Amino acid sequence: MVRPGELVPPRVAPPCTPGRCPFAGQNVSLLVTDGQPIGAPIDEVKAEFEAATGATLTIVRRPTEEVFSTLTADLTAGSGTYDACIAGAWWLGELVEGNYLLPYDRFYKDRRFPAWDIDQVLPAPRSLLQYGGHKYMVANDHDGQVMYYRRDLLEDPVHRAAFQKAYGRPLGVPATWDEFHDVAAYFNGKDLNGDGQPDHGVVLPLMAGVQGMFQFMSLSAPFVIGPANPGLYWFDPQTMKPLIDSPGHVRALTVLVGLVEFGPKEMLRWDLGRGWDHFLAGRAALAVTWGDLGALAQQAGSQVRGKVGSAQLPGVPEYYGIAQRQWLRSATPNRVGNTTGGSWAGVISRFSKSPEAAYYLLALMATQAKSEVYAARGWDGVDPGRRYHFLPPMGTAKIETYVRAGWDTADVRDFLQAYHDTYTNPLQLPYLRIPGAYSYWLALDLHLAEATSGQLSPEAALKAAAVDFEEITIRLGRDRQRRAYRSSSGL
Repeated sequence: MVRPGELVPPRVAPPCTPGRCPFAGQNVSLLVTDGQPIGAPIDEVKAEFEAATGATLTIVRRPTEEVFSTLTADLTAGSGTYDACIAGAWWLGELVEGNYLLPYDRFYKDRRFPAWDIDQVLPAPRSLLQYGGHKYMVANDHDGQVMYYRRDLLEDPVHRAAFQKAYGRPLGVPATWDEFHDVAAYFNGKDLNGDGQPDHGVVLPLMAGVQGMFQFMSLSAPFVIGPANPGLYWFDPQTMKPLIDSPGHVRALTVLVGLVEFGPKEMLRWDLGRGWDHFLAGRAALAVTWGDLGALAQQAGSQVRGKVGSAQLPGVPEYYGIAQRQWLRSATPNRVGNTTGGSWAGVISRFSKSPEAAYYLLALMATQAKSEVYAARGWDGVDPGRRYHFLPPMGTAKIETYVRAGWDTADVRDFLQAYHDTYTNPLQLPYLRIPGAYSYWLALDLHLAEATSGQLSPEAALKAAAVDFEEITIRLGRDRQRRAYRSSSGL
């Protein structure tokens, strides 16, 4: 529904003087996905990098589903074919535990390289850049999921009166998943974009084997994580026993299954792009997804610019304390932040033949002047997560930066507030960064699909996922997985 705009980041690295170029004659080979726009900024920075360093940049693109296997094949062989990669954050456990990545601690404060400030990254996404006390990922994209809602619909007097009559309470931004359910139910089947056709209460792309499991992770967080249980979600860190079938997880999946009836039946087979298009066409009242959608809603082709509100994901009145083995009440809705997603960022191969030049490239892209543009324009898939991305008093950004990128002022204020609330929430969904992380996630995803399609009950689906989790742990080695899980969790 949208297309890239014309806003490009400024050049910040001056050309080097012939004969004094720091990396003259070197080549940096960068592996990146061609299935997502996250690789687009690489093309923009290529000429600047080469002029500033004297090195050449070779960009190697592979389909998204092949990037990890391509990288690991090169790393396990020790070939050094790729100096760096724009990697997903969940790969870090596998790559660091295999001793395949080069930490950039010694480069970070070296004045030979472009300067960027890791402390500008908000606490939750910053935690993904480091592992075992060392810096491995150079900040780029900052993923997390929030709730999107049609502000115009929730503020409409006719809808407000009808909702009040039907549900006995005011129509407003959902603060709990029960309220989210009611809003989705109310708007489902109504014409939401004026084309005379019935539309939907919610859109949740749930295609199995793609990224549907992410929707469940974010939704389920407040059902499991809470003040008395800030960390037990995936495994027992002492035994590596799976926790994915806890009563909290089961209740969350029951809620997700209940929401399916208020979306297009085809969304069980939709990937992200198809789901986003449905919302951008004005055909859904609610969505749960990444920052891309808020930014894409501002671009040419969107039917909802100026109508999109954003908020931290809803909470629940009680959550299941796994350690306490009981449901625990919360005085206010228990809400939990998340860094769900790839948070795509650069890593350097331990076998790189040009590691310093590779770090120069990644640091150049991490500079404030470039990151501000990436985060504002939206179509490149780089989402906000640094203090200078947020408006005062949350940060130091200027509203003009976003207006120049095409944002509606009300939309962007909601959007940035939602992400700041998400990333600064003291409660966070634990991010899984251990060997085999994607194997665990894929097993979960396939069983979630059995539940959302009605083949299995939520309880049976998650019990099956727990069995698969245990088999993966046994295959990879329980002691190894336990060490990695504790290390990646900061335990």
